[in-house]
Parts: sequence; C-alpha cells; structure tokens
Amino acid sequence: MSQKRFAHPYIPNSAPEVKEQMLREIGLTDIEEIYADIPAELRLKEAMNIPEAMTEYELERHVTKLMNKNITTKENISFLGAGCWPHFIPAVCDEVNSRAEFLTAYAGEPYEDHGRFQALFEYQSLVAELVDMDVVNVPTFDWAQAASTSLRMAARITQRTELLVARNINPDKLLIIKNYTSPDLKVTLVDYQDETGALCLDDLKAALNDNVAAVYFENPTFLGTLETNGQEIADLAHAAGALCVVGVDPISLGVLESPANYGADIVCGDLQPLGVHMHYGGGQSGFIATHDDPTFVMEYPSRLFGIAPTEVEGEYGFGDVAYDRTSFAKREKGKESVGTQTALWGITAGVYLATMGPYGMQEVGQGIMQRSQYAAKKLAELPGVGVKFNAPFFKEFVVDFTQTGKTVKEINDALLANGIFGGVDLSAHYPELGQTALYCVTEVHSKDEIDTLVAAVKSVL
Repeated sequence: MSQKRFAHPYIPNSAPEVKEQMLREIGLTDIEEIYADIPAELRLKEAMNIPEAMTEYELERHVTKLMNKNITTKENISFLGAGCWPHFIPAVCDEVNSRAEFLTAYAGEPYEDHGRFQALFEYQSLVAELVDMDVVNVPTFDWAQAASTSLRMAARITQRTELLVARNINPDKLLIIKNYTSPDLKVTLVDYQDETGALCLDDLKAALNDNVAAVYFENPTFLGTLETNGQEIADLAHAAGALCVVGVDPISLGVLESPANYGADIVCGDLQPLGVHMHYGGGQSGFIATHDDPTFVMEYPSRLFGIAPTEVEGEYGFGDVAYDRTSFAKREKGKESVGTQTALWGITAGVYLATMGPYGMQEVGQGIMQRSQYAAKKLAELPGVGVKFNAPFFKEFVVDFTQTGKTVKEINDALLANGIFGGVDLSAHYPELGQTALYCVTEVHSKDEIDTLVAAVKSVL
C-alpha cells in the first residue's frame, strides 16, 4: 500500500494527521495492521494497474461525452413503460427531495434527522390512505423486492412453502421473486386467459392446495389489463388457508378500487409513478401495506415510523415502531436482512400525494385512461394492427402487429429513427402472443404526440 502522504479531495478523514490520530485512537501504528487478518498470499504485492487519473475538468468532459451518447426521453417521444413509466413530476417534489438534509444520504436512507421521521410518517400515512390500509413500510428498493418480501411475510405467517404467482407478470420481476424466495419457497405459475389476459380461475383452483402460502397477482397486470375477478381470487385463496397478495400501480388508485377492498391481505407496488423521475430506469422504490394486525406488522422486516409519547407528559414525537423485529436489532437472527432503503423516494411520494390530494389523483387517473383509450383506438384502426386482449386497461395495453408481416423490432427500429420510442417487445417472453408490444400512455402524452405515433406506425407499415 502506498505510504504517500496526501489528503484526497473526495474522501473524508484522509488528511495524514487525521489518519494518524484515528490510528492512535484504536491503538495501532500503521494502517497495514488493520488488514492483519487477511492471509499474505491473498494480498496484492505489486502496484495496481490503474491508469493515470484525469484532472477534475478532464473527468467532467469525459463523462459528459459518454452521457451525450444516450438517447433519452427528453428529446424523443416515449411510449415505453413496463415498470418504469413517464409521469408528470410537480416541481415541489424535486425542491423537497433535493434539500441537503434529505439528499445527502447513504443509499437513499437520509441520516440527518431534520424532520426525517415525520416526513416518512407522513409518507406512510398518505400511501396508507391511498391503498386503504393502515400500515406502510419505509420503502424497499423496488416493486420486485416489495413483492418478494410480501410473499416471504405470507410464508412466515401461514407456515407454508408454496407460492402461486400469476404468469402475466414482468419476467424480470418473476426472476427476482424466484431468487429472493429460494431455496425454501417454491414458486408455481398460474396461467392467464387468452381472451382477457386475466388470471385463469380454473388453473388457480387446480393449483391451490394446503401448502400454498399466498396467491400473488397484479392489478393492472404487467400486460396492462385490469383484473376484474380480484374478489373471487382472494376468496379462493382464503378458502384454501392462503393469503392474497396484490401488486398495484399506485397512480391507478385515483380511479380504481384499492386491492384492500377486494380481499387483499398485503398490498405492494412501486412508488416511481408518484413524483419520481425515470432516471434511466433507476427511480424505483417499493412499498408494502397491510391492515393494523400484529400478526402482519411483526413480520415486516423493514422499518416503520409512528407517533410515540416522549418523556414529557402530553408531548409526542416520531420514532421507530417495534424496532426489535428488524434485522437492525436482531442482526443475523432477523427474519430477513434489510439494509439501506429508498427512503428519499418515500419522502418524494409523500410530497406528490400531499400536492395532488384526492381530487388530483382522480383527475390524473381519468386523464391517463382517456389518453390510453384514444391511443389504443387509433392504433387498432391501422390495417393489420389490433389490441390484443378484450378487457379494460389503465395506462398500458398490448398492440398486436402479427398480421402486418413485420416484427416488433423492425417497427421499433423504424420508429426510433423518427424520434419515437415504441412499445416494449413482448415476443421473446410471451411467444404465444405473437409479434406484440406493450405500449404505455400517461398524462404526459398529448393528443398531438399520440397522433404522431399513429402516423409514424402507419408510415412504417
């Protein structure tokens, strides 16, 4: 290790005199003593082959050149969705989440407590009202993790080991669920109906048994359609002694019924639609919600914030609820290991919901449905083009190009050449659907943009 004495501009406590003081404090004389437990044969003897560092100015120019190669949704019209959706972000969301006491955080968990506990309590309260549940967690990293944790909670509650998951799910999310719940839980897929894209009830009935811990489905589904048999699915799950876990797009709940009101025991989803930019696909943040039942609350692995009395009578503050159930307290004996979380996006979602209010959420939901219905209607009028499922949908829908004789890839490549991101190609993961694409239309898409898409697709075909 180099003994060169210098203070690194970006690494705190790197000044030589500070390092020496820290070594004295822990009773060491050389930094190499910290690594004494690492066998000598595992240590690198020669200098690392690291290119000469650029100056700060050179580095900034280099990174800027790399970033300028990106083709983004700012200069192009985008109809991509599939888990990361374009929505309008009120300026106040960025104003609040860019405040130093919230933003300067380790992996999304702000440590400076300038109202952090209260901000997260308010977020939990607002999401709880939106999903009509009582308890909401500090966010997980994304919807996939929220769904996986929800299913593990269900398995611990029921003491069962099989999970039934609807096959009309994002394939990437399914991989994460399988990975997160392995090896002790078995995931079994339940098929969807060809006509509607909704869960096949006959297949569900055949798959239910006395070892099923939970039935998981999403509403809207990954394929865009609305699951209109939610209550019947929940009833079937409960009759078999299983729990019902429902994944939901929260921005849909201004116009759609909450899963809590058709039998869901656990509701989960992604907060990204609620005031979070797409960030090149990285603005994800998952939530979990349940009723205020100790059986469920004590199975949350993540932190919960609530109102608690202080040592001054009549005075209240905000703090952790049942902290001793978390892996922060139990460490290796925890139910699940939960580290840093996307608390910053939770705060952002709270700001969004407080800004929109009930009527704002209803208005944005109506606007999304009007635009998506218009787009689907116009695309279906093109020769050889159709909308795949005979079912209601919210903001995403499957467009079938099979009869046009062109592949989705050919169509998307031609659209991109015209400054348009087409729908997500489903042909690889859902070959039974033919040459189909998942299109997303939200409140940010104007009539002119939709008409531009339709004209471009017509030209390509």
